[in-house]
Amino acid sequence: MKKLWDTLKTLYKIEELRQRILYTLLLLLVYRLGTFIILPGIDSSILIELFQRGQGEGILGMLDVFVGGAFSRGSILALGIMPYISASIIIQLMTAALPSLQKLQKEGESGYRKINQITRYLTVVITMGQSIGYLMNLRSQYPEAITADGFIFWGSAIFLITAGTMFLVWLGEKITDRGIGNGVSLIITIGIIAQLPAALLNELQTKPLMLFYVEVLALGLITLGVVLVTTAVRRIPVNYARHMMASRKMGVMMQRARQYIPLRLNSAGVMPIIFAQSIMFIPATIAQFFPESDFWTATGTWFSDYTTVPYNILFAILIILFTYFYTAIMVNPKDIADQLKRNGGFIPGVKPGKKTAEYIDAVLTRITLPGSIFLAIIAIIPAVVTVMGISSNFAQFFGGTSLLIMIGVVLETLQQIEGYLKQRNYEGLMKTGRLYASRVKPIGASV
Repeated sequence: MKKLWDTLKTLYKIEELRQRILYTLLLLLVYRLGTFIILPGIDSSILIELFQRGQGEGILGMLDVFVGGAFSRGSILALGIMPYISASIIIQLMTAALPSLQKLQKEGESGYRKINQITRYLTVVITMGQSIGYLMNLRSQYPEAITADGFIFWGSAIFLITAGTMFLVWLGEKITDRGIGNGVSLIITIGIIAQLPAALLNELQTKPLMLFYVEVLALGLITLGVVLVTTAVRRIPVNYARHMMASRKMGVMMQRARQYIPLRLNSAGVMPIIFAQSIMFIPATIAQFFPESDFWTATGTWFSDYTTVPYNILFAILIILFTYFYTAIMVNPKDIADQLKRNGGFIPGVKPGKKTAEYIDAVLTRITLPGSIFLAIIAIIPAVVTVMGISSNFAQFFGGTSLLIMIGVVLETLQQIEGYLKQRNYEGLMKTGRLYASRVKPIGASV
């Protein structure tokens, strides 16, 4: 406890860091208040009651977790910042395929601004489309909660939902620029964490005390495992030839600097789960437009129940495939090999150039397999614990996208705070052990 108090006092001493943290907390508070602003023409109390009865479980309940309950309240922030995430993913995939976007990416800051502007425009289009789907879903499944109809209701609701999402994009950018960084990720994380107290309280009230303690202990062990695997890296040793000038008589001396390439066990992060979930949502979404078709009704019912064995087998297979796909996009062995060659670096026992790229690709392929299996296991844990009797709201925190996002964002935020402390010659956040960013040196870092 004393260590925690000393750390907080240290954070308060650094004026810039103190201002950034307070600024971030203020904007996150604005976001949470915005989730309670209800769309005109929607009775929020009825909508919440229907969700509490269990009609909001399954896919809708999973979506509600990511937006901090705004989905089930009919808020102007009902879609959260997820449309922006979808737009970013699309642009990222298009960048890997379109030479024009690749050229913009290589232009530095100006190119980044243009790509970011394109992403914003695409976010508006996606948000408008998803807002129409959201309102149609409310009208079909929760007609009691709709107190208005007509062009004015639809037009104003679509406009407000789109404006709400773009406001969150602006908040995220402000947190990134003037706060502690990771603005968009922090907004998603706060939305997820906001659901945790209610889920814990509900579990405590409905389960025996000893069973509740066992569930919390299991959650802690799973969280520890996710942290360990998330921070795991495979280090490929690299030697650099450095010239050191000595006296005229000695001439030029050569010294080899030993560094390494850190390849993460889970290079794809949470993206494969998001991709796989998007694919699994499609059949159930299409089925809503064909309520009279027996085939689509059965298909929608099957894909809406995420606790069945066939559903989770297909889900796990998609995650493994998407992990390899996204890793291939994010990590380019040829670019790493070219960078090493330009900087005079080489992997011991491997020829520079093509052989180096092949070696890195082989290592990456081998470590991606356990990483993808780990992601698949984490993704299906919520379904497993739900079948075992844990409520669906609390089960979402045992794995899947929610847990991976929370752990990833928390670790990255702690790394940035650690960086501020180290820059000003303060002790880091931890006396024993080091955070991931402190332990992994990038290519070219000094030994």
